[in-house]
Amino acid sequence: MPEISRLSDGTVTLSPLCLDDVDAHLAGEDDQLVRWLNGGPGTRATVEAHIRRCLERWAAGGPVHTFGIRTEGALAGTIDVRFDQPYLAPGQVNLAYGLYPAWRGRGIATRAVRLACLHAAAAGATQAVIRVDPENTASAAVAGRAGFTYLRQGQDDHDWYVRRLPARGALP
Repeated sequence: MPEISRLSDGTVTLSPLCLDDVDAHLAGEDDQLVRWLNGGPGTRATVEAHIRRCLERWAAGGPVHTFGIRTEGALAGTIDVRFDQPYLAPGQVNLAYGLYPAWRGRGIATRAVRLACLHAAAAGATQAVIRVDPENTASAAVAGRAGFTYLRQGQDDHDWYVRRLPARGALP
C-alpha cells in the first residue's frame, strides 16, 4: 500500500477515513449532508462499504482521495479530492466536502479545503474546482473564504468556483 497522506495546519487534520470512523459518521450525518453530499442516508453497511472503497482507492492510487476532516480529536466531516473526472479539464481537481452539524460555522471547512488544495498541488494538479448547487449558500461561502472565485454555472446546473494551485508549494 502506498503511503497515505496526512495534512494538518495545527487545528484541522486531513487523514484517510478508516473503519473506526463509521460510528462518528453515522452520528454526525444530518439532512444537509444527505441532501448536498451523500445522496441518501447512510446505514452501518453502506458507510462501511464506502470506507472500504475509499481505502481501496488509496491503495490502488486511484483518482479519488477521501479524507476525514479531524479536529479536537474528533471526526468533523469528510472531503474528497477527485482527480481525472470526465467533467474536468487536464490539471483540474474537484473538491467535495461536508461537515457534521456540531462542527459547522467554525471555519473548519475552509481550513480543510485549503489543506486539500495542498494535497492536490503536491499530486500535480494546477487548478481546484468546487462545484456547488446554487441553493447551497454555505458551501459557496466556504469556496469564497478559501480563495476560490466564481467561474460559471456548469453543464450540470452547479456553480463552479475555481482556484489556481501553486506548483507543489504553499498556498497564500
